[in-house]
Amino acid sequence: MKNLVNLFEEKEWEEAIDYPEGTKMKTLRDNAEGRTILLKLAAGFKLGSHSHVVAEQHLVLKGSYTSDGRTFPAGSFQIYSPHEEHGPFESEEGALILVIWDALQ
Repeated sequence: MKNLVNLFEEKEWEEAIDYPEGTKMKTLRDNAEGRTILLKLAAGFKLGSHSHVVAEQHLVLKGSYTSDGRTFPAGSFQIYSPHEEHGPFESEEGALILVIWDALQ
């Protein structure tokens, strides 16, 4: 049976160490195929530009964030190619984002 995780339940949240203070994360998948997390951005969130060696997808579930002068509200989806510079990111009121990293093929 697959592991069942309630996305909105307050259990299983932890500090997101690689992100600004106050950012929380809930790991949904972390294996050889890739990684999927829920990322809870605190109000006032700010993160600089960066890139990854794998593709990264964002789906904004609640709230919004801004990046490159554009606002991405709930329902927005973005995908970044491997090594593509993205950011900086800011969230005035905070946000809940589904983040997916795909493993290298």
